[in-house]
Amino acid sequence: MSGTKGKMQIKTIGVVGAGQMGNGIAQVAALSGLAVIMSDINEGLVQRGLRTIIKSLDKGIEKGKLNPEKKDAALGRIQTTVNLGDMSAAEVVIEAATEKEALKFQIFRELDVICRPTAILATNTSSIPIGRIAALTQRPDKVIGMHFMNPAPVMQLVEVIRALTTSYETFEVIRDLCVKFGKTPAEASDYPGFLINRILIPMINEAVYCLYQGVGTRENIDLVMQLGANHPMGPLALADLIGLDTCLAIMETVFNGFGDSKYRPCPLLRRYVEAGWLGRKTGRGFYEYN
Repeated sequence: MSGTKGKMQIKTIGVVGAGQMGNGIAQVAALSGLAVIMSDINEGLVQRGLRTIIKSLDKGIEKGKLNPEKKDAALGRIQTTVNLGDMSAAEVVIEAATEKEALKFQIFRELDVICRPTAILATNTSSIPIGRIAALTQRPDKVIGMHFMNPAPVMQLVEVIRALTTSYETFEVIRDLCVKFGKTPAEASDYPGFLINRILIPMINEAVYCLYQGVGTRENIDLVMQLGANHPMGPLALADLIGLDTCLAIMETVFNGFGDSKYRPCPLLRRYVEAGWLGRKTGRGFYEYN
């Protein structure tokens, strides 16, 4: 521990996973002036993540929000790797792997061995209990939820979730890190779905039920929420953006966590996922995409 008031000084951030969320978090961290180590299971995935970051930064330059110097500086701070062992250099590691419990558990067990004892291990999970992850490590006080919204470079919110075992010092470090990233942190307790998905995903699920029961067309379901509730995007279009498999996984976690029938996933949502209609990423969900 070093710096003012004995607070941890963070210079290097590890990001495990170079996919949609991982590369977005890596971009945010690099733009904030921190060194970033971004890993994934193979070189192809890492390079795809890096290309996405470059494309995003170029878009920022086009819109006049960024200059070429800042882009080059940010890219210069990003180190890519396929070796999880490289995370030993980071003070904070943010796991952003696929929303699969077994996979996340395995990553945390490995990070617990790899990372220095003072390192904070954060997860970008959208629904898996933080306490369950923390219990797998020898540092349950240094495990925390750091749930970025999608897309991470654009969205302002980061939900910071404390498990029962998470220390207040760990929470403070992560809250301050969110501010350094230019984000707004919101604290949530470790209950199924946390805050955002406890409210948002059942709303999406209810919209799917409206489609399933023929209450309205997909267009009108989205239209009433856009114009009637002032939402920038309708719930079905939003589900396509999030990924229907992700929506279903979160809905199942909340349903299993509370055992309350009001959280039961709509059969139509499950049917679409089983058909491989996962939304924008597959070209088809509730809408068709080119």
